[in-house]
Amino acid sequence: MDSLITAAARALAAGDPLGALKRVALRDDAPALALRGIAMAQLGDLARAKALLRSAARGFGPREAVARARCIVAEAEIALASRDLTWPAKTLDAARATLEAHGDQVNAAHARYLEVRRLLLIGRLDEAERRLAELDPAPFPPASRAAHELVVAGIAMRRLRTKAARAALARAERAAREARIPALAAEVESASLVLNTPAARATARGEERLLLLEEVEALLASGALVVDACRYMVRDARKAVSLTTRPVLFTLARALGAAWPGDVSRATLIARAFRGKLADESHRARLRVEVGRLRAALRTIAGISATDQGFVLVPRGGCDVVVLAPTVEDEHAAVLAFLGDGESWSSSALALALGTSQRSVQRALEQLAATGKVQSFGRARARRWLTPPVGGFTTTLLLPAPLPNG
Repeated sequence: MDSLITAAARALAAGDPLGALKRVALRDDAPALALRGIAMAQLGDLARAKALLRSAARGFGPREAVARARCIVAEAEIALASRDLTWPAKTLDAARATLEAHGDQVNAAHARYLEVRRLLLIGRLDEAERRLAELDPAPFPPASRAAHELVVAGIAMRRLRTKAARAALARAERAAREARIPALAAEVESASLVLNTPAARATARGEERLLLLEEVEALLASGALVVDACRYMVRDARKAVSLTTRPVLFTLARALGAAWPGDVSRATLIARAFRGKLADESHRARLRVEVGRLRAALRTIAGISATDQGFVLVPRGGCDVVVLAPTVEDEHAAVLAFLGDGESWSSSALALALGTSQRSVQRALEQLAATGKVQSFGRARARRWLTPPVGGFTTTLLLPAPLPNG
């Protein structure tokens, strides 16, 4: 490897893409193309970066398998940054195996981190944790250690383990300072903001307040009966009852929880659950049926008693009732939650992350665009959607991952 390539690689490792380009901008050999591609990725021109890396991979000969594998890993990182979650995972896995077989443990670990970050984005936390447990970050350079701790923190936040998340972010901050890469330090700082901004709204006894993520964790461990509008479940410290597939029952539970310790009139419940303007006898009969179903679903954690006006929620053990809701509620809140990370997403990537059909996501995006909440650029398969993050709020609880069951 010649001196210019070596100097350019060192500049990229230090987070200086312009310094790298000064050394290889006019060269078209495979190593120079690879370094130019990484530099363009660091500068934000992901399309150009992808093209350069593919050209570099084609330029490396059959005896340069390690160099070609490194190009594949870099392209996978670009795909992740551009939220192309359909990028072939098997290709990255094969590149990682090649790097491990040739002793390039640092880049093999980086490939593993990319796999874990993708799993984290689509909510497959158990698998992400299993793969992360296979890595020991201790022998790796500071940048790799920082990446490791960022993933640890991300998983901990999604599982509402705020103490573990803060510890991981502190380790990531120390590693980022040691690496002296400004972009990495900025990423750690951005991740830390999630723990210091409101994550949910809590309503209890008619009063509403905003909660930080650690306050949400404390609430779920407090023994209160929580009607969770972030996960569509009702839970106490012992058990959680999911109503994700039963929206009418959850609507009734939320209305009863918000009114507790008071009752809710039959007319109000009918209007909220069935959207009926007039509470005729058929609506009242249907309400009795649905309240009976809700009573059966919640029987181990709460009862529902009839009153002169309507119904009242009665938690077992005399605990308080709290309604937990997202900071910002919208018909398409889950889509907005993903777009709130400030990155550009394709509709196919959003559908994969949300576990729904691409057409449903496209309809949601079109409605959000009509109201100015999201914007798009590009056309056809290259079309991407984005929105600025909601100032002062975090959307962690809207992302797809199970809360602890106590």
